[in-house]
Amino acid sequence: MAIKVLVVDDSALIRQLLAQIIDLAPGLQLVGAAPDAYVAKKMVLEHAPDVITLDIEMPKVNGLRFLEVLMQARPTPVLMISTLTQEGAEATLRSLELGAIDFIPKPRLGVAQGIKDYSDMIIEKIQTVARAHVRKPRQQPVTSAARVQFSGTEKILAIGASTGGTEAIKQVLSGLPGNSPATVITQHMPPGYTSTFAKRLDAASAMQVREAKGGERLLPGCAYLAPGDKHMIVERSGADYRILLDGGMRVTGHKPSVDKLLESLVTAAGANVVATLLTGMGKDGAAGMHKLKQVGASTFCQDKDSCVVFGMPKAAIEMGAADHVVSLDKMAARLIDEFVRLGAGSRL
Repeated sequence: MAIKVLVVDDSALIRQLLAQIIDLAPGLQLVGAAPDAYVAKKMVLEHAPDVITLDIEMPKVNGLRFLEVLMQARPTPVLMISTLTQEGAEATLRSLELGAIDFIPKPRLGVAQGIKDYSDMIIEKIQTVARAHVRKPRQQPVTSAARVQFSGTEKILAIGASTGGTEAIKQVLSGLPGNSPATVITQHMPPGYTSTFAKRLDAASAMQVREAKGGERLLPGCAYLAPGDKHMIVERSGADYRILLDGGMRVTGHKPSVDKLLESLVTAAGANVVATLLTGMGKDGAAGMHKLKQVGASTFCQDKDSCVVFGMPKAAIEMGAADHVVSLDKMAARLIDEFVRLGAGSRL
């Protein structure tokens, strides 16, 4: 059965381009193209679309308000069409908080050609969003006031995620204490968004969260997010760990790649790593997690029921890479337990 898609955008050009892409894609069916939220509301009731592509910037009622009402009244998988600006990045991340599954950055110049160039990605994301587990947005997480009962510097927490991962990562970090082990995070996200995402994580977490710049020494109580256009690698430097950024080719189809991060940790830290794979499409991170498990690292995967897209964790579980399969709501607590278990005899 074809995936029914409703396009909502105030730009007639964008509506036309998206309609052409959807019409030509096998397995997709365009059921309507709405210029504003009022027309979109009627089309949602009339056509019951499987996926909505939604512009953020619209007259009368903007996309965020429409999304907020939609997710409360009739939760539907939504793919946001975002403007790549500072304001656009903030609004895009807010849309993910409100329940949107994923987003596509709208080209800043040459919109018509840019959208056509993005056609394969648009089709792939619509297909992914259609399979996603839609949830009503949860309350803002409460930052943990707990403390881990050790302060060793050799332990590292590594987190990888993709579709649905922005909110999953925020939920995990918000449940971790401020003296947690140094944390390295790779979330599939295009350049221009990761610096804003890091700031939002920092506001929600007791840890200090920053976008990695390269050369940093990993410190307890700090979390480092891979920038959207580079792989993040951890290297051993004497008694310390340091971050290296790599602008090379995509790995497992992604840059930044979770596999690239985890595989660097096999050599750099081995059994001192606690690795976590959260919601996401595809298999990035599974091979790296499997190699970490083989050298004695502790490995955790998010369970199917709490994933927006059960792709990356599923691949790792099927590979035998997961020591523990845990729901998102319990992940932070289980990680704290693991830190405490590993903390006995830690180097200060």
